[in-house]
Amino acid sequence: MDITEQLQDYAEQVSSPHDPLLVELSDETERSLGSEQMLTGPVAGRFLEFLVATAQPRQILEVGTFSGHGTLSMAAALPADGHIDTCELDPERAAIAQAYFDRSPWAEQITIHVGHAGTSIDALPGQFDFVFMDADKTGYIDYYEAVLPRLSEHGLIVADNTLHGGRVLDAGDTLAAFNAHVAADPRSSQVLLTVRDGMTLIRRAAS
Repeated sequence: MDITEQLQDYAEQVSSPHDPLLVELSDETERSLGSEQMLTGPVAGRFLEFLVATAQPRQILEVGTFSGHGTLSMAAALPADGHIDTCELDPERAAIAQAYFDRSPWAEQITIHVGHAGTSIDALPGQFDFVFMDADKTGYIDYYEAVLPRLSEHGLIVADNTLHGGRVLDAGDTLAAFNAHVAADPRSSQVLLTVRDGMTLIRRAAS
């Protein structure tokens, strides 16, 4: 194990542990779907929970549900009048996520939309206070362009995996192109944090 993996393990050890339902969901994801590396995980999940607890967004959009780990992490800090709309292309993944949403205290505050995220986003009304992007990486620029104009005044976009396992240092990388697109956009201000595989926080630029 290299030093980076050791530090990731250490960060997990000294962070608040997984809630029991999320532990069970993580195990179910590994058994039923594989690709457990796609789970948000305990450290990034707690980070999302802290962001939601601080910002208290009423309308959250999640682009890419997978099995619902990130959704439930955010829901744990959702205001009583808050709601999460989460988009998932794959019906099998969506079914597992829905089963765990139904078992959580926040079932009535989460709506899962099965189908192409772009179509789902277009069909949703109003503005978004908080957007978590963790879907098909080739679609990040399109998702960003779809949600930035609809971000509320103090809204926040969180884009996951923006270090792309280090591949952002390679020419032609998909996430490197996204990072460059956002960095060059005068409408937004952003910071890329080295949490897990990279999480970029984006807000509207000060006018």
